[in-house]
This record gives sequence, C-alpha cells and structure tokens, in this order.
Amino acid sequence: MSNQRIYLSSPHMSGHEQKYIKEAFDQNWIAPLGPNVNAFEDTLADYCAVKHVAALSAGTAALHLALILLGVKTGDEVMVSTFTFSASVNPIVYQGAKPVFIDSELDTWNMDPNLLEQALKERREKGWVLPKAIIVVHLYGMPAKMDEIMAVANQYEIPVIEDAAEALGSKYKGKPLGSIGDMSILSFNGNKIITTSGGGALLSNDKEVIKKARFLATQARDQAPHYQHSEIGYNYRMSNVLAGVGRGQMEVIDDRVKARRDIFEFYKANLSKYDGIKFLEEPDGNYFSNRWLTTILIDEDKLGVSREKIQEELEKVNIETRPLWKPMHLQPVFDQYESYLNGVSEKLFKCGLCLPSGSNMDNTIKMSIVAFLARCINSEQLV
Repeated sequence: MSNQRIYLSSPHMSGHEQKYIKEAFDQNWIAPLGPNVNAFEDTLADYCAVKHVAALSAGTAALHLALILLGVKTGDEVMVSTFTFSASVNPIVYQGAKPVFIDSELDTWNMDPNLLEQALKERREKGWVLPKAIIVVHLYGMPAKMDEIMAVANQYEIPVIEDAAEALGSKYKGKPLGSIGDMSILSFNGNKIITTSGGGALLSNDKEVIKKARFLATQARDQAPHYQHSEIGYNYRMSNVLAGVGRGQMEVIDDRVKARRDIFEFYKANLSKYDGIKFLEEPDGNYFSNRWLTTILIDEDKLGVSREKIQEELEKVNIETRPLWKPMHLQPVFDQYESYLNGVSEKLFKCGLCLPSGSNMDNTIKMSIVAFLARCINSEQLV
C-alpha cells in the first residue's frame, strides 16, 4: 500500500456533478438561488418523504433556523442528545437558550427516552416552564428510538427536531429519517454520505415553516420596492453552484448507502473474531442505518491493546481514525448546563473508535486497514 492517507470519510464524487455546475455557469446562475437549488430541494423532499425543503449553507444553519421558527429565545430550555457533535448544541446557545443534555441508551447510542421523560416529568412536577424543543440526533446514521421519543414529546406537547446530519438514507420502520419529527436537518459537509462541500437543509411538512425559513435565510428582506427589514435575517441560503454538486451526488445516494453498509459488514466479518471488539448492531428489523461511519468498541482487557494505542499505530501508517464523540456535558464550553446521565455516553467515549468508512475505499484499502489492525492487536511492529 502507498503512503497516501486513508481518511475517515472523504468526498466521493459521482461524475454527474459537472453537468449541473456547467449549467449554472452557462446560465449565469452564480447566486444563492436558482434552478439547481430548486431541483435539489425537490429531490431531497422526494427522497426523505417530506413535502418541503430549504437548501441552506450548513446543517448548523438549518438547526439555528429551526430553533428560531419554534420561538426559542433567551432563557428557554432545549433538550438535546449529549452524545453528539457540538454543532447540535451551538445553535441553542446562539439563541441565548439553555441546552439540557440527555444521555444515551445502549441499543442505538442515541437519546434515552426514559431519561427524556424523567427530565420532563421533573419540570412539570416543579411547575417549571417546559422546554421549547427536543433535538434528537441519529448518531453515525443509526436511528434513535423514535416511537418512544415521539410518544414522550407528544405527551408533553414539545416539538421534535431530528438532527439527521449523519443519517441521510437511514430509515426507522421504513420511514426515512428526517420525516418523523416536526422538523429535521441534514448536513452535506465534505465528510458526509453525500456532499455539497459545505451545505445543509431544513425539512418540514409545513409549507409555511419552510417559506419562513427561506425568508430568514435571505436576510429577511420585506416585500417592498426598496430594502426594508422588519426582522433579523441571516445569510444562510445554499449557492446554486453547490446545489448542482448536490444534484449530482443525489443520483448515487443509494449506491453510497450500500457501499457504507458493505464496509460495515466487511469490518464485522474480519474483526468480530476478536473477543475485545464489538460493533453497534441494528437492534431489530425496524432500524436501517446508512452506516455513515463504522464504529467499534474496544475492551482493552480482552483485546490486549488500548483504543489509544490502535489509533496511534494506525496514524503512523497514515490511516485516520477518531474516538467516538466526547459527550457535550463533558465539554468545557457546556459543562455549566444541566444534564440527565446514566454513564452510557461516557463509557462509549472512553472505548469507542471510528474506522475509515469512505465509500471510495477499494478492497485493497479495506484489506490493508484490517491487516494493520490485526498486526497492532497481535503486537506486531507496524512498518
């Protein structure tokens, strides 16, 4: 194998992107609106089984607008998964609101519905104002326990935002993730299952929600013959050029999901023989993960080598790996906020590792990764 770096999840072009980019240049649609944006939104709506989509500059922008549209303001609370990336939480703080972190359950590693119910029950019993929203993250493409979470949310009449940034192509009970909550967001960052370089989307079945999102995302310019603004707006719309990239990517989304799932099965077939390595399985037939990243849990006592040592040795041969997300309640910037914990996310963080999962990896690369892992586990010197 050459010394070329193997990334965790690098962009994988379909070859169809250029025709849509060329159209944008030929038509001089070099702007944050245009035919590619419209068509990309329609494709996403159809694929995710929702009625309306706003293509935006980032998944973070989509989440920020979702909170604004739900009326989240200074002092409000928002329940959110603690086991996630900081982008799931930052927009809450943008609004001056307070995140309340909910720990994970072991079946999917996502928000624990029992802890969510405990947190809401305590607030109702104390007479506190209930949270304005619940943000559920579908971690690494694995669907959360949406029936149970939605039941709790509906009981307390709190809207749910699905953070499906890592989960395009995943399904729960046959429903695409992003079609279950009141609103949902997607990310098309360079490491996602499809990419527009940077970009995201807000999804909803409510036409007025998406209409207002587009308005806010284009600086909230009022209908007037001059520039007039009655609300604070944002520069959050997706470029027509980048939307062209997204259109080309969506032509191969099913192929990308299949490739990621095949990678998971390859790792599982070759590494399950080690007693100290475990995989995150789909709990039952109701769960379909896009397997955006293949993740493993390492039991150092059984395996004879630590997560840190494996990561260190693979880095020496230019193979990128990454620990599982450090829970948000452990992050210095968020440690002052309330959390409901059961220890699951902290344990996962301490022993979990993400393996290279890019759909552009060929069999030679996959076999090389497994070979280096085996040599590391067997305490052989890597070269």
